[in-house]
Amino acid sequence: MIRLRLDLAYDGTDFSGWARQPGLRTVQGVVEEALARALRLPEPPAVTCAGRTDAGVHARGQVAHVDLDASAGRDLEALARSMRGLLPEDVSVLSVTVAPEGFDARFSALSRRYRYVVCDDHRVWDPLRRREIVRHSRALDLAAMTSAAAPLLGERDFAAVCRPREGGTTIRTLLALEWARGATGLAEMQVSADAFCHSMVRALVGLLVPVGEGRRPVTWPAEVVALGVRDSGVQVMPAHGLVLEEVCYPDDNELAARQAVTRSIRGG
Repeated sequence: MIRLRLDLAYDGTDFSGWARQPGLRTVQGVVEEALARALRLPEPPAVTCAGRTDAGVHARGQVAHVDLDASAGRDLEALARSMRGLLPEDVSVLSVTVAPEGFDARFSALSRRYRYVVCDDHRVWDPLRRREIVRHSRALDLAAMTSAAAPLLGERDFAAVCRPREGGTTIRTLLALEWARGATGLAEMQVSADAFCHSMVRALVGLLVPVGEGRRPVTWPAEVVALGVRDSGVQVMPAHGLVLEEVCYPDDNELAARQAVTRSIRGG
């Protein structure tokens, strides 16, 4: 057997998320089907990703792995070309490579980085980008939102902004969260963490927006997170403003150790 690493990008608009679901169009489903057709397999192989994006969420830097018979690794460029011809236009295979020993797309990852984009000024609204930008009717103070996020950095329980999975933990390490104006005047949040809970990024945006609008004090987000329970005042923001931009991994000789540590924390 051989483990292959797949680097993927996709427009999540017309997908019911990453994870395969009966009767629904998912990213995992179309990628597995393309692999099966390209390699003439009787059944689609199981593909594991770094971050299971929700319905409507996009990705430029998704990473996945798949275990196949060693013969699949003989001509990886040909495999990548074949998959590109078989996949729909809203999914792209950026590269297919042999994964180093100890690599696991999910458990070996050190961090994931997402971007969330909001248009809070009608003068810079671009209808051609409506699938990736959330339109907001009130102006946002990005400096206040970044200041409000600062106390959230580090390891803590994010139960207040997570939808917990059975048997899972809501403890995460938030590495960075900053808001800034892009070149076109859009409000852009860059956020990275060791991992994210279900809907956590969109809930974090919803936690900070009331501060940016001036309806809540800068201290409010930290107070909500400290309570550790879902707050009705926190709106989970729309999915289409969110993009998985990057997944970071340690050096090859540290992959197995990182995988072991992550499995011990989150379970295999």
